Amino acid sequence: MKFLVDHQLPPALAKFLQEEGHVAQHVRDVNLKEADDPIVWRYAIAHDMVVISKDEDFYYLAVSPGSTGRLVWVKIGNCRTRSLLEKFRGQLENTIAAFETGSRIVEIR
Repeated sequence: MKFLVDHQLPPALAKFLQEEGHVAQHVRDVNLKEADDPIVWRYAIAHDMVVISKDEDFYYLAVSPGSTGRLVWVKIGNCRTRSLLEKFRGQLENTIAAFETGSRIVEIR
């Protein structure tokens, strides 16, 4: 699976996903660090990537009529990178399975 990690999440998350065998980039890696959400969203769709974000705006982009994008909506409060990666480690298998069966939005809590 291919992921695009939004700017408010650490680049370490993209690295973790790469280590788990996925293609993952942080918005910094593709020169989108300062880009508006719709630009990031369109980039992800064009490159068949799942956006990973804490930003509620991406939820609204995902549920907008005709949208084909996919989102991992991170609903965890501020925490250390280590805790964030542990949450992802514990939920990654189910997250991948959800997308493979047609889900377009998966929440990480």
